[in-house]
Amino acid sequence: MYIGIIPLIIFIVFLYSYLKDPRRMINGLLFNLFICSFLLFCVVASIESDHYFVRLIVIIPLIALLVMIPFAIVALMFGLFLNARVLMQREGRRLANSLTLLVAIGILLFMLLPIISPASLFSRHLQPIFGGISLITFYFFIHLSNFLSAYFLYQFNRPKYHQDFIIVLGSGLINDKVPPLLASRIQKAIDFYHKQAAITSPPTIIFSGGQGPDENLPEAEAMQQYALDKGIPIEHTLQENRSVNTYQNMLFSKQLMDEQSQGKPYRSIFTTNNFHLFRAGIYARLAGLDSQGIGAKTAFYYWPNAMIREYVAIVVMERKRHMKVVGAILAISILFAIISYLFT
Repeated sequence: MYIGIIPLIIFIVFLYSYLKDPRRMINGLLFNLFICSFLLFCVVASIESDHYFVRLIVIIPLIALLVMIPFAIVALMFGLFLNARVLMQREGRRLANSLTLLVAIGILLFMLLPIISPASLFSRHLQPIFGGISLITFYFFIHLSNFLSAYFLYQFNRPKYHQDFIIVLGSGLINDKVPPLLASRIQKAIDFYHKQAAITSPPTIIFSGGQGPDENLPEAEAMQQYALDKGIPIEHTLQENRSVNTYQNMLFSKQLMDEQSQGKPYRSIFTTNNFHLFRAGIYARLAGLDSQGIGAKTAFYYWPNAMIREYVAIVVMERKRHMKVVGAILAISILFAIISYLFT
């Protein structure tokens, strides 16, 4: 009974954190801690139970899960190899489209490590360094798990139809035209616009995107024209045509909304593709916007590569903290290696 209190407390803390702001990585950590503690509680409760059937209900699925993990990893590796092939055929052979291939190769090497056993090829005094590398790998595995959970939970965000502004985040033009990826973001805003207009006053749509070096017009202008062609009145649209990244999308759009509202409080949301939703929410918070996002669907073949890119971007965003953790682990590992060399 006492062990059961732990997952309950963690769940309450998670629920409070998520309802307060669903755009935080800590929500993923708290959710994962809740799941792990709840599973532990189920195992302990089943072991202490006098009912044999109850034990089987809990233990058999857990054993099956443990047995399936190696097969799931192999299936994931082959799936990523296949996805990389499809993506490069449809989107071109570029480094940005090869992330699933690189991850698949990484998984393959990780599976071969026990066979190769690189640590055995070096002096035993270097064992602490290999231990440190393993610890760093585990650290990023936990971080990735937290990111995936936080991303998954954020997809359940459903803003209410009482917004004053909708920010549409740019993603680049192709031949000065709105490509399908960007069109899906605009269409998501248009759908929300019509649903809100049916029950209350329509929101103002802000098209956010500057002019790239290979573009002949600001992205916001092309996005606005696309929406006008879809029947959105021009008086219900605004252009933010200075931004060159997601953070500036949020920051400059906030400045525009502050000017339009003239100091009065306002409500806003943003639209982007579902793979970009969580990171965009983080940038909105950093820019001082209390805005939640809604995501447009992405082609399934494009999603795995995009998710890897999003995770890399999240790691870069938090690079100072990661450098401190990795640096501390490496420093301790090197220290132990030196001690091992000097005193053994």
